[in-house]
Amino acid sequence: MRSCPSSLKKDIFMKGLLVLILFSPLLAFAQSPFDGTWVIDTNAQLPQKPTEYLLAKGMFRCVGCNASPEIKADGHDQKVGETGYWDTESVRVVDTQTVEIVSKKAGKTMFAEVDTVSPDGGTLTQLIKDTTEAEPVTIEILSRRVAPGPRSAHALSGSWQAYKIDRSRNGSTITYKCTADGFSAETPLGERFDAKFDGRDYPIEDDPGHTTVSVKLLSQSAVDVTSKRNGKVVGILHLVVLPGGKSINVVFENRESNTESSYQMQKQP
Repeated sequence: MRSCPSSLKKDIFMKGLLVLILFSPLLAFAQSPFDGTWVIDTNAQLPQKPTEYLLAKGMFRCVGCNASPEIKADGHDQKVGETGYWDTESVRVVDTQTVEIVSKKAGKTMFAEVDTVSPDGGTLTQLIKDTTEAEPVTIEILSRRVAPGPRSAHALSGSWQAYKIDRSRNGSTITYKCTADGFSAETPLGERFDAKFDGRDYPIEDDPGHTTVSVKLLSQSAVDVTSKRNGKVVGILHLVVLPGGKSINVVFENRESNTESSYQMQKQP
């Protein structure tokens, strides 16, 4: 059998190399480590910045919340600075340990929250029902007291450090898809986006807050998702798939409350 001339061998090698270069992005993303359904791990590192409440003399104020107006604690809806998800709030004192807070937008209840302080005054349990979607999401947040409120104020008053959060399954699950061109996400409740790696803002469908996102590919296993409302950055999500491909490490910068939290997501079979 005659061997190939050295020049022909070189041509074959170069063509093979060219094909590899041209198609390597497709090969690299054919099995992106992001692809699949993920569930948030409840062992989250919550923001270290405490939240401060003051409920006294019939008035309520939250320092460190996304919207922190001072309003009457009389159970009636009151206008507050409009956010993407509410424009009125009501605060009702249930008893000496419990307060109910309801946030609405255009008259529709978006969040209903019941805050209960333990008998010893050291623990705050917040039960939240998120009704911004067709199916309610329930959230439970546990916080420990780090500073007392004024002696004459309601038990809720003071500074609290969150240490545990649990969300219902429908609010903890998300499906990701990553290609050479872009990144997409979808929840069981219908919220979804499909964004290109071009720096442009893309809408989150079925989001009452009309949030947009832009995505940036840092590596095959790292993506940044920047969220905006009314053109203003409200949050940045840093996603990194850990070695082994079974977990995603998430760091969330909340630009509205100037806090940072981190958690992991586990891949589902």
